[in-house]
Amino acid sequence: MAGIKFGTDGWRAIISEDFTFANVEIVGQAVAEFVRSQKAPIYRKRKLVVGYDTRFLSREYAETMSSVLAANGIKVILANTYSTTPSVCIYIEQKKLTGGVIITSSHNPYPYNGIKYKGYFAGSANNDIIDKIEARLYKSRVKKMPFSDAVKKKLIVEADLVKEQIRVIKKYANMPLLKKGRLRVLVDSMNGTGQRYMEDILKGTGIKLDFIHDDINPGFHGRAPEPNEKHLLELKEKVRKGKYDLGIATDGDSDRLAVVDEKGDVLTGHKLMALLLLHLLKNRKMRGGVVQTICGTGLINRMAEEYGLKTYETAVGFKYICAIMLKEDILIGGEETGGVTFKNYIPDRDGFMSALLIMELVVAEKKKLSAIVAGLDSKYGSFIYERSDMVFPEAKRKKLVAGLKKNPLKKVLGRDVVKINDADGTKFICDDGSWLLVRLSGTEPKLRIYSETASKKMSLKYIEFGKKYAFSLM
Repeated sequence: MAGIKFGTDGWRAIISEDFTFANVEIVGQAVAEFVRSQKAPIYRKRKLVVGYDTRFLSREYAETMSSVLAANGIKVILANTYSTTPSVCIYIEQKKLTGGVIITSSHNPYPYNGIKYKGYFAGSANNDIIDKIEARLYKSRVKKMPFSDAVKKKLIVEADLVKEQIRVIKKYANMPLLKKGRLRVLVDSMNGTGQRYMEDILKGTGIKLDFIHDDINPGFHGRAPEPNEKHLLELKEKVRKGKYDLGIATDGDSDRLAVVDEKGDVLTGHKLMALLLLHLLKNRKMRGGVVQTICGTGLINRMAEEYGLKTYETAVGFKYICAIMLKEDILIGGEETGGVTFKNYIPDRDGFMSALLIMELVVAEKKKLSAIVAGLDSKYGSFIYERSDMVFPEAKRKKLVAGLKKNPLKKVLGRDVVKINDADGTKFICDDGSWLLVRLSGTEPKLRIYSETASKKMSLKYIEFGKKYAFSLM
């Protein structure tokens, strides 16, 4: 069995191998001891919210976590049904809680489950918090009380987290604009926590919704609940054949979004963030800085430059974006996988909120979504992003990292490398703005190769070049 280790976004492991009730108890004890050790006033409240997704045994794991926290003198608000990750963050913010835990493995395949910890600031816990939790793993005997006893003593109370999320979303969204909209939208909930909640949010508007995969299925019908091209073939086809205005898909815990235009084309996470930025700037007249990870796109930088917006770049992981959102005046922060957050909202991703803002954009522009995307390309140029993931042996990670530092690229397919960013993996930026990134995943045993150039053909060539380069270092 592998030890419990938090990666880029929480701890994830295979159910019944490493993700066991015993290990959930160990994490719960570490979280409880961390909370009790902190001196800041918010920690003295000692009140955590616990949510869970639609995976196998998630409710039971959440009850186990709650029982350990309660036995350690921490009051728990437990979700009364499957809950999205952003609903946990919103509940922390609205109720001024000490923090929160959600049992979820996000987009991972069905054999996995996991645990995310959210801070009192309603966002992903930073390294300082995670390090302190990890330092307490295995150190103390687990305290636990029967779940029913904790409920009777009101140390654990249940609440509808998503109901609160919907209330906050409807307050942020431009509901009068959406009432005027006449869009047909197909929603793929990917058998995750999204279910049919978009129906509750958009009730009474002019947006007509249809759903696929909105049922609860812990096996996700055999596909990973990750909203990318590979897993959205059915959504693409049905949007095109059904003449929908757009399609949307939320991942397993509903903090990320994918969008399909009326032609059945899946937009990249970069294009999604660019469209959201366009809407905030042009239609909502909002301003502020822009945060992307090292995998971000030059398109966003070009848009920010036009509007005189300050840009920030972070390592991969929303906790880094969250940290900047908390310190600076930020309009939008996002990652290439479709997770985005916004000014005056929680400093964390919310797939529902992103979906509403995209619908607002289409209604406000009175154009087809593909035409709006084409307008971006025409104005700012072509930025084609590609990514390839490969299973990578743990034993060779150190050798690859050392090789990247010792033998960095000076050229990529004939283009001069003018800058190297090694904040997370190694990113080689060329003289024409194109780039290649070689990076080891922080959540899975995988090597990821990323690229961005002016054409799909060249971006794919960069990917193949990057693979050969990475494996030459081993």
